[in-house]
Amino acid sequence: MITLENDYIKINLAAKGAELQGLFSKETGLEYLWNADPRYWAKHSPVLFPIVGSLKNNSFNYQGKNYELPRHGFARDHVFNFEKISETEAVFTLSQTEETLKVYPFYFELKLRYELIDRKLRLTYEVINTGTGALLFSLGAHPAFAVPNTPDTVYEDYYLAFNTDEKLTYWKLDDGLVADETENIELGYDKQLHLKHNLFYNDALVFKTLQSNRISLLNTKNDYGLHFHFEDFPFFGIWAATDAPFICLEPWCGVADSVNHDQDLEHKEGIVKLAVGEKWSRFWEAECF
Repeated sequence: MITLENDYIKINLAAKGAELQGLFSKETGLEYLWNADPRYWAKHSPVLFPIVGSLKNNSFNYQGKNYELPRHGFARDHVFNFEKISETEAVFTLSQTEETLKVYPFYFELKLRYELIDRKLRLTYEVINTGTGALLFSLGAHPAFAVPNTPDTVYEDYYLAFNTDEKLTYWKLDDGLVADETENIELGYDKQLHLKHNLFYNDALVFKTLQSNRISLLNTKNDYGLHFHFEDFPFFGIWAATDAPFICLEPWCGVADSVNHDQDLEHKEGIVKLAVGEKWSRFWEAECF
């Protein structure tokens, strides 16, 4: 386990999956990250790479060949190399192997850079094309935050406050694939989505047109919470396991296959195409209070 800390927060990181496994505020004395209780969901904050969500038939076609990949790809199950830059910064790196090339025929370097900046945790994802042809990939974040995280609150006391959206349009999922059907959630002038377990009984809420770049996790009983900031992610997911005490806020560059997808990777919605030698990056931040 790798620990980073400053005067305000402390985080724990694992080499497997380069996964965030703890987000503790020294000021509030609270742990903000989900504890990965296997009764509900045994992960904290996996990286989704080189796909987000499910593939149709768990497979894709590329240049006339068929490849199989599990939901959310393989990066979360691989051990990353890591370098601790300082007490407040660490970088994890994953590249292709003989094993990954059998299921994903691309050369790449994936980096996760964790930085503590005052009360904020910043996680930056970097992808570099180290091959001789175009690199096709998707990448997503999947951090889970504890709800409730104080003993005087229950799940229904919590809500998400969006900084822009007054209405949410989400795409339904059909056995993990994006269906053609959408539904709207009216938030109103206060831009708040109040949490209820039944919001997620039919899987995640998938957004393709979210305008907000900050979502705050707040509650009606006290002043503790967090701000979740993200930039340039065209898709977003909100999810919790059935009746589980957490909420996942998931900025994505990429999305699960649609029910009508032809399984050609080059036709996949949201796929990122990176030229030889080019670098791509995105980040999110969590600020605890």
